[in-house]
Amino acid sequence: MDTSMASPSQRRRRFSWKAPAIILGFELLESIAFSAVALNLVVYMAAVLHGTLAFNAAHVDTWNGTTFIVPVLGAFLADSYWGKYRTILFSLLFYLAGLVLLTVSAAVPSLRPAPCSGPGPCSPATGTQFSVLFLALYLISIGTGGVKSALLPFGAEQYERDGDDDGEDGPAPEKKQSFFSWFFGAINLGIFVAGTLVSWVEQNVSWALGFGIATLCLLVAAASFLAGTPCYRVRFPTGDSPLKGILRVLVAAVRNWRRPLPPDGDGLYEVDDDKKKKDADEKLAHTEGLRWLDKAAVRGGGGPWEVCTVSEVERVKVLARMVPIWVTCVLYAASLGQMTTTFIQQGMAMDTRLFGGRFRVPVASLVSVEVVFMLLWVLLHDVVVMPVARRCRPGGLTQLQRMGVGRLLVVVSMATAALVERRRLRGEKRSMSIAWQVPQFVVLAGSDVFGGIAQLEFFYGEAPGSMRSICSAFSFLALSLGFYVNSLVVTIVAAVTKRHDGSGGWLAPDLDAGHLDYYFWLWAVISVANLGLYLLIAGRYKSKRLSPSPTTTNANASSSSPPNDLLPSHYCSS
Repeated sequence: MDTSMASPSQRRRRFSWKAPAIILGFELLESIAFSAVALNLVVYMAAVLHGTLAFNAAHVDTWNGTTFIVPVLGAFLADSYWGKYRTILFSLLFYLAGLVLLTVSAAVPSLRPAPCSGPGPCSPATGTQFSVLFLALYLISIGTGGVKSALLPFGAEQYERDGDDDGEDGPAPEKKQSFFSWFFGAINLGIFVAGTLVSWVEQNVSWALGFGIATLCLLVAAASFLAGTPCYRVRFPTGDSPLKGILRVLVAAVRNWRRPLPPDGDGLYEVDDDKKKKDADEKLAHTEGLRWLDKAAVRGGGGPWEVCTVSEVERVKVLARMVPIWVTCVLYAASLGQMTTTFIQQGMAMDTRLFGGRFRVPVASLVSVEVVFMLLWVLLHDVVVMPVARRCRPGGLTQLQRMGVGRLLVVVSMATAALVERRRLRGEKRSMSIAWQVPQFVVLAGSDVFGGIAQLEFFYGEAPGSMRSICSAFSFLALSLGFYVNSLVVTIVAAVTKRHDGSGGWLAPDLDAGHLDYYFWLWAVISVANLGLYLLIAGRYKSKRLSPSPTTTNANASSSSPPNDLLPSHYCSS
């Protein structure tokens, strides 16, 4: 069957629920595999390789930072050269190689030091043994970076119509919005499974078995992904680097800075629709603002570095408008980082017994409980909040509005944590039940769901078509920088508030002698400032606008232009 000759009714059957389902299952298994390594890495290095505290912390932080920066490189390759599908496949080779090597290093006695015996210090791992571990870890880092950068935009791509389809083809926008919600839920469900079941196996049965389970999960995910190939809608990059396109616009704008701009923008350069069909990117309409970039589209230049199309200029405008929003995402991620640091420390200073002392809550398990709250919020967000909002106004809550809700809820969570800590310090201190922390975790989970899902949708939906992987990777980069901002704030607060004798301060080793409540109030103030900055930026944000479709029908054009799918999608028609 020639899919390029398909009628509109046949093209409607192209979308299949199988492709998104396979991708969501892939992400669940990949999240289990990655989290099984990341959540317990510092424990493994201390318990098995006998590394020092400083050595372990430094190398784990470096590996985490690298892991969340690599997606930017993977996104560049996906958007410029390989495409999302091939980027995922190539990344899986590195990913599987790293997990296999990690499993082998934990299973083979010669690749790890002898277990501790006797009261003396344990023998640390040799340079070769550490080298094997780090080789495995950075292969995993490369692999997960490629997967993280390409899998989400590849999944969202399954819901899009081909450029030659009519306006009725493809699934409803709500289904695509639900995909982002369940993708977010799959990530967190994988973290929960890894942080409970797999972590228990690693620490109580065998590290090699735990890493082997992670390897098996990724192997099943890779096999399922390959088996689903006939179902996918695959688009390939045009071959031009998006970064080169940005540079061309900037150079052309500088070269043409003396030329006058037309008053309404209608006189700027743009190619006709027939030529534009060769470009995989969408055609964008001219917008006001950042008019100095419009100089790049002033007619009169002779080469590609002297004149650019309106669409090329608008893509650069889109990126320029997204950067301030992204800056607020970094501070927002730093606020969310309290969940795995100061919230845990606060719980350690409380009574962890529940149900009359019959059950004791492991403080570290609060992060896993947080994941449960997130999954419940995902259900509430997707099944209740968004459908009700759509009844009130077309489209429901916008991405920017939901991101604002997320930033507001993080303020509430920080204030709640501060009030709980104030009550603890003024009351019975370590006899205060850890159950008092539940409200701040619940609110923070809601913040992460509203803000996190909307950010995934925003950076994907607003990105130019040729840069969706790169822009989707912005979320991971914001998360990485958020960790660094969090560390910087902790360092400054500890240095400024400590007493002259070098002890005490807000973050004293003994929280009963410190003022962790002041620290939480500080983050509440930072979050309020970030919310105010976000509202100012979001209120002035101009979304990209597609150029109006031509009045003529596309039926004849679609029959002469090849489809973008890698394989005939009628194999998986629903």
